[in-house]
Amino acid sequence: MIQVKRLAHATLTTTDLERQLDYYTRIVGLSVVARDKKTAVLATKSGQEAIVLEQADTAGQLTRLSFQIKPGSDLGELASKLQKEGVKAELRSGITPGVAQALCFNDNKGTMLEIYADYTFAPDDKQQTGIMPVKFGHVAYRVLDVQQTVKFYNEMLGFRTSDFRGDFFAFLRCGVDHHTVNFVVDKEPTLHHIAFEVKDWGEIHRAAETLAKNDIHLVWGPGRHIIGHNVACYHRNADGVRVEFFCEMDQMKDEDLGYFEPRPWHQDRPQRPKTWGPDTLRNYWGFGSERTYPGYP
Repeated sequence: MIQVKRLAHATLTTTDLERQLDYYTRIVGLSVVARDKKTAVLATKSGQEAIVLEQADTAGQLTRLSFQIKPGSDLGELASKLQKEGVKAELRSGITPGVAQALCFNDNKGTMLEIYADYTFAPDDKQQTGIMPVKFGHVAYRVLDVQQTVKFYNEMLGFRTSDFRGDFFAFLRCGVDHHTVNFVVDKEPTLHHIAFEVKDWGEIHRAAETLAKNDIHLVWGPGRHIIGHNVACYHRNADGVRVEFFCEMDQMKDEDLGYFEPRPWHQDRPQRPKTWGPDTLRNYWGFGSERTYPGYP
């Protein structure tokens, strides 16, 4: 149906736009590319829009999620195909400074998706501050029905399942990275976390130090996940949004080969997509390395 190529940006609500702007610019290291009294659009230093903030009565809610498909794709044609599948979609203009037109529709759990083909990179703001991630990497949700959500994203958006943990936790990819979206079962559907990729382990170290200097404590990590094998650390911002910084995620560079790029710490040779069992470690290092896997993470 639709073949998503990459995660673009997430739209989050906030009750204090100025506070979140300070966090995302001064600490995370994103650049403001547009703003007014109630909204702000932020991009990575490479020019990819990553976060849209909207003033609201509640904080930390993900209201829309944006993905890019192949440049030059006919959005009108895709809208017609979606309609035949029972999915109501509409074209909208001026989504962000970088997105002139997008196809908008709800996924199976009610999240508004914005699908666009063509993108204009944000200009360089010449500022070097904060952690400065290389890209917006993935989004994780708590959902009532993992199987239904995986079916929608795979069949309607062209995702591929990288791994399952039991029958309650799924990791899906749309490009080479092990996962772009995660879905875990929960009785209260909501955003679980957002994640930014940094260059390497040294940048994870610097990110943790930057957070500490701003009196922001880690809630998990640093550690190396088993599923996906990324090195990661997590914190919560003032809106309660759990934010991950990660590096060294597994990659499948050739779908025909069907396995992730070899690494010294893989359990299987080769490491292929699979369902991981109840004895799966949360990570290799320190806290959380027990096998009970109490939550995520």
